[in-house]
Amino acid sequence: MKTDFEERISQLALNQQALIKEDNYIITPGNGLFNRYQNPILTAAHIPFTWKYDLNPNTNPYLMERFGINAVLNGGAIKWNDKYIIMARVEGNDRKSFFAIAESPNGVDNFSFWDSPVLMPETEEPDTNVYDVRLVQHQDGWIYGLFCTERRDPSASEGNQSAAVAQCGIARTKNLKDWERLADLKTPSPQQRNVVLHPEFVDGKYAFYTRPQDGFVEAGSGGGIGFGLSETIQNATVTTEKVMDKKVYHTVYEAKNGLGPAPLKTEKGWLHLAHGVRNTAAGLRYVLYMFMTDLNDLTKVTHKPSGYFLAPEGDERIGDVSNVVFSNGWIADEDGTVYIYYASSDTRMHVAKSSVNQLLDYVINNPEDGLRSATSVHTILNIIENNNNLAAKQKNS
Repeated sequence: MKTDFEERISQLALNQQALIKEDNYIITPGNGLFNRYQNPILTAAHIPFTWKYDLNPNTNPYLMERFGINAVLNGGAIKWNDKYIIMARVEGNDRKSFFAIAESPNGVDNFSFWDSPVLMPETEEPDTNVYDVRLVQHQDGWIYGLFCTERRDPSASEGNQSAAVAQCGIARTKNLKDWERLADLKTPSPQQRNVVLHPEFVDGKYAFYTRPQDGFVEAGSGGGIGFGLSETIQNATVTTEKVMDKKVYHTVYEAKNGLGPAPLKTEKGWLHLAHGVRNTAAGLRYVLYMFMTDLNDLTKVTHKPSGYFLAPEGDERIGDVSNVVFSNGWIADEDGTVYIYYASSDTRMHVAKSSVNQLLDYVINNPEDGLRSATSVHTILNIIENNNNLAAKQKNS
């Protein structure tokens, strides 16, 4: 006969397996560009209970959580060994983040975490916090993880325990389990967040998309999505950052912006997914937007639709940091299907499904931002006129 302690463990296991095995369904109707799914794909409840509970009744007689998990968010993504891999940011109740890998057979549900979290090596200057990894299968044969490494600002006063310095940490692997930590990226900017490695060499060099920033939160005189080259990856150094997609007044990216995952290569250009931030009375609002760059000149933006591509809706708007969506991972299958992984309100992770053809149509054919109210009205009038002309043509045919 099982004790109450054993019964509770059994119930923990059953509840978690039911959550993991729950099917996910497309929300209909879609918007013609992507489809959302009903359920988040990863939450704090997906974390294996064996990470949180000491299962020994002698050392944990009340079967209480010994290590609490607050959120699962902002995961990098890669297709590996025919599995859809998410390297998620897991935040404990202690506010420290770490990485953990979950895999799915189909990319939309049944995500299950590996047995242990990622043991990321440290540099000589230990990280206080690491988060928001971008996974990149590079032309050189390595899988790279670029992430934000955060440390306390050494110049801050004792009374200021919030001042931080953010830089880009770099690690690489061949199997997603054993990681080699390289030196942090060096750039001319005081702080760096949301740095992404381009998947191909550029003139024999490693190419980085950066986000130059004056402070930990405020972009200041920096901001915008930058681009720079490094001769090496072992001690990566970008001496010149060229801002290729800048902040613009009264847009969804007026406060700051940064690249999400590494761009997707298509026959018409490189597809980019980015986040844009604006300030509101309720705080910062994060949305996702898209643009395309030239196949040969990576700093030349060729198409950029106005407004946001995806914004928080419904329950997505509620969480630790409300009214936020953030993406640093997507996967393009050989058949052209694109799985876009995004977090909502710094709390949970979701998936949206689109295709390369849909994304190209959107980026190329949706109008750019005219940057004035009047141009928005003219865009609508043009659509109305085209529809009226089509209706007249159909009536007379």
